[in-house]
Amino acid sequence: MKRTTMTAIAAAVSLAFSAVAMGSMTKDEYQASKKTIEANYKTAKSGCEPLKENVKDICKAEAKGREQVALAELHAMYQPSLKASYEVRIAKAEADYAVAKEKCDDKAGNAKDVCEKEAKAAKTAAKADAKAHMKTVDATKEANEKSSKAQIKANKQVADARKDASADKREAEYAVAKEKCDALAGNPKDVCLNDAKARFSKS
Repeated sequence: MKRTTMTAIAAAVSLAFSAVAMGSMTKDEYQASKKTIEANYKTAKSGCEPLKENVKDICKAEAKGREQVALAELHAMYQPSLKASYEVRIAKAEADYAVAKEKCDDKAGNAKDVCEKEAKAAKTAAKADAKAHMKTVDATKEANEKSSKAQIKANKQVADARKDASADKREAEYAVAKEKCDALAGNPKDVCLNDAKARFSKS
């Protein structure tokens, strides 16, 4: 029942967008679409109330996440920009993380810790990719508008952005690997930690 309700709400939000997506959105259309999204969120949240314990928390996190993503997408339609597109990606990353983190509450001990680290790693990766994408598009646009010297500078900015994204993701993956070692003890744990350090080039 919950999944059907959420699907129907998502469809309603999509229809609200499609009405204005083909042309420029007026302020009145923006405000009307925003109210629709907020109303749909309240409906979805109310639909979570009959549920129990963590299932209810997950339902609420999903509803809130859909609202935040929908609002970010609406703003990107109303005032299109590179930053607005970036904010949509960030909203999706945060929404996915909030739901994943709630789902980890169904676990306990080290399994829960690993789950939370993996959820955080996924968020870090998504944000890093979003940041790299924004810098890449911005640098390419700037280079296209300027000289070949600017193109060289843009290429360096793109390379740096990708390098930073890769570093952020590796750091998050290392945190997950370390957390998994905590399920062990004694020599096996030491071996596990040493392997993790070697894989991620940690001293």
